[in-house]
Amino acid sequence: MTDTTLRAWLLSDEPTSRRQARFSSWYKGWLTFRSNPLAMLGLIVLVVLILAAIFAPLLATDDPFAQDLGARLLAPGEQGHIFGTDSLGRDIYSRLLYGARISLYIVLLVAMVAPLVGLIMGTVSGYAGGWVDVILMRITDIFLAFPRLILALAFVAALGAGIENAVLAISLTAWPPYARIARAETLTIRNSDYIHAVRLQGAGPFRIVTKHIWPLCISSLVIRVTLDMAGIILTAAGLGFLGLGAQPPSPEWGAMISEGRKYILDYWWVATIPGIAIFAISLAFNLLGDGLRDVLDPKEGNT
Repeated sequence: MTDTTLRAWLLSDEPTSRRQARFSSWYKGWLTFRSNPLAMLGLIVLVVLILAAIFAPLLATDDPFAQDLGARLLAPGEQGHIFGTDSLGRDIYSRLLYGARISLYIVLLVAMVAPLVGLIMGTVSGYAGGWVDVILMRITDIFLAFPRLILALAFVAALGAGIENAVLAISLTAWPPYARIARAETLTIRNSDYIHAVRLQGAGPFRIVTKHIWPLCISSLVIRVTLDMAGIILTAAGLGFLGLGAQPPSPEWGAMISEGRKYILDYWWVATIPGIAIFAISLAFNLLGDGLRDVLDPKEGNT
């Protein structure tokens, strides 16, 4: 076999080796994740919730907006209502299913916006340094100085009530931790040997940040996003509870708790069942986040 033939064979086999190594890494990560029963429990709960939200029209037993004052405040199980009815006779079970869509919609949008803003701010701050780093980090400190719910209330009060404005307000309050994480990762990476090598090859700052620094920050951000989902859901529920999130008659869980608090002593299920739903999804995200941390950052997970 000549040198040219050997070189061609090695080059042709290289993509296969990379794919095998990548598959092996993912498979080992899955085995580690699967060995954590609590993480698997969180994953199962979230999968069930997502499927319930997708197939809500098929699973719902009643129209979530239909009112029946003759069947108001029925206890769970009465007249075929699994979780009972609220003060307007609407089926709580059906409203929970459709409310899951709103919660997942908020989580998805915030998870798309907040980490991206934090990643850009953090990597630019860490790579540029100097006065750019000082200005961006002081802005981050200002946002971190206020409790998330209080800051979200201020933004919603300025923007107006509504689910879109609630998503925007939560996103504006959720990005600072991601910026801190991305900056810390960038500071440890920017002076490494391979970054110097890429810079010597003529790569500009934009290419270095987007092609070589961002991919190394992803795992840390994924862990943080998963752990933050519970806080995002609680913030959204808090805004709904105060009447600043999804507006009636939308079946938003926080708004359902707000309505049911008037009857908490005599008709406990009206507020308790949506509260249990919020607790379950928040716990599931926390368990999933702990499992992902063990997989993506084993040293952090074992501390």
